[in-house]
Amino acid sequence: MTHPYTYIDPNATIAPNVKIDPFTVIHGDVHIGEGTWIGSNVTIMDGSRIGKNCRIFPGAVISAVPQDLKFAGEKTIVEVGDNTTIREFVTINRGTDERGKTNVGNNCLLMAYSHIAHDCSIGNNVILSNSVQVAGHVNIGDWVVIGGVSAVHQFVQIGQHSFVAGGSLVSKDVPPYIKAIRNPLSYGGVNSVGLKRRGFTVNQINHILDIYRFIYNKGLNTSQALEYIEEEVSASDERDEIVTFVRESGRGIIKRFSKSNGEE
Repeated sequence: MTHPYTYIDPNATIAPNVKIDPFTVIHGDVHIGEGTWIGSNVTIMDGSRIGKNCRIFPGAVISAVPQDLKFAGEKTIVEVGDNTTIREFVTINRGTDERGKTNVGNNCLLMAYSHIAHDCSIGNNVILSNSVQVAGHVNIGDWVVIGGVSAVHQFVQIGQHSFVAGGSLVSKDVPPYIKAIRNPLSYGGVNSVGLKRRGFTVNQINHILDIYRFIYNKGLNTSQALEYIEEEVSASDERDEIVTFVRESGRGIIKRFSKSNGEE
């Protein structure tokens, strides 16, 4: 299953049914799970841990050293889960001493030319569209979709089931279950279409919508909104997740769109 023009370091650990196309280079400290296909001209560097049944398209580079001046050569890794597709010229940098690894979950789709920097954590079932650029230390929850040519600032948190529109500059945290749209990036309502596709009921979606009305539409500051939600909104996993996310946001969450902060 390995072409004679492919180079594989003898120390690499590769399952017997992995298919590797010509002109690919695989370094020594590498583990590749069964059923994975690796296209031509791929470079898989030390520290790569790739799961089962992945597809890695030509030109991708996985586990190159971080683009971080503080990196001092420490041993770190990149983890890629099962059934993840990595399209052409995607780059995933390994971690630094800060976290030790960069990880991408199961069933993800990383489209062409997207970049994931050091120490990022990407959840399961995430889609990064073409040319999405993710800076270091970013956390992206499960089922997030980010539109093409978006840039995500370092240390940003993007909550699960959220949608970020194409061409966005993401410099604030994006809470779970919402749409982030416009310029500057703003709250655009609950991601009801995505939630319906993933089996959320109408009552669950309305419950999430009620929570965000207090955060964005009632004229309350963040502390007042969270206090009201905890006291007046019925308890649920979604409520607790939203409250915890907003309360622990390090960069602050995106705002509601208004003419005063809107597009010029």
